[in-house]
Amino acid sequence: MSEKEVLEILGEKVALGESKTVKFNVAKLHTQNKIDVPVIIERSKNPGPTVLITAGIHGDEINGVEIVRQIIAKGINKPKKGTIICIPVINVFGFIHMDREFPDGRDLNRVFPGSKSGSLASRVAHKLMSEIVPHADLIMDFHTGGADRFNAAQIRIVKGEVVLDELANIFGPPFVFYSKNLNKSFRNTCYKRGIPMLLFEGGKSFHIDSTITNTAVNGAKRVLNHLDMLTKKFKVSKPKKPCVYISESKWIRANYSGMFKASVKLNAIVKKGDVIGHITDPYGSFNHFVKAPNDGYIFNINHSPLVYQGDAIFHISTKLEK
Repeated sequence: MSEKEVLEILGEKVALGESKTVKFNVAKLHTQNKIDVPVIIERSKNPGPTVLITAGIHGDEINGVEIVRQIIAKGINKPKKGTIICIPVINVFGFIHMDREFPDGRDLNRVFPGSKSGSLASRVAHKLMSEIVPHADLIMDFHTGGADRFNAAQIRIVKGEVVLDELANIFGPPFVFYSKNLNKSFRNTCYKRGIPMLLFEGGKSFHIDSTITNTAVNGAKRVLNHLDMLTKKFKVSKPKKPCVYISESKWIRANYSGMFKASVKLNAIVKKGDVIGHITDPYGSFNHFVKAPNDGYIFNINHSPLVYQGDAIFHISTKLEK
């Protein structure tokens, strides 16, 4: 077999037309039990691109894991041509412990590209970047909002990249948010190595939302269909609305501590001065109206019923791309 016919990954060989689950050995527990992250590989008999689909970089972002689970369970990951590699839970430690970080307290998404002899999180990042990512022609990475902050379904990419713009538009989320690549993040490291990534954000931690999940799965199908990798048994729907492209935004923060309730829905268009939420006290003596500082789209809402002064409660667009 030629080199193109055989995928050598994590010490295993996977030929064209083969399906295989290989083990991404992360570490051992204190009891010496191994912790293995399953890497699900599906290869068509027909050569083509390799797409890597990942989630669970943060262990508390369950909705992202559910999206990849559905892609696998429905057989969307069985390509018409090429190869699809799925890793539903990268931070298996955090997933088990219902924690965002690794046991060493580090955020995996801030230690890339990692180090072979560094911290536990750094070693996982290094292994991912050295043994899995080099095989990918495209990555779709699924995330959710942190804590109680519920993100509208969105694709995050850097501005000025023609390929990413095209793929984001094909994915078809309600929002495309132009954001800078954060230093030492998975996205930034892949960007530096010339591997395009669509980073999906939607929902909040410790929560599964069917609307967010459906949006993401449909978007992934559109991208795979565009690459001629989606089998004919799957229907591809058009997005309900055209993407809104956000180039600048700001967080609206609580001016007071208290009980918080949003009075607008996610994805809403608001006008400057509109009342979008209330902060009250438990005793009925205080009611603060949270007002929109400008016209824009609300694409993140804090679902926490209690907030402290300075907490981020809304994310609003301040500039749109036409």
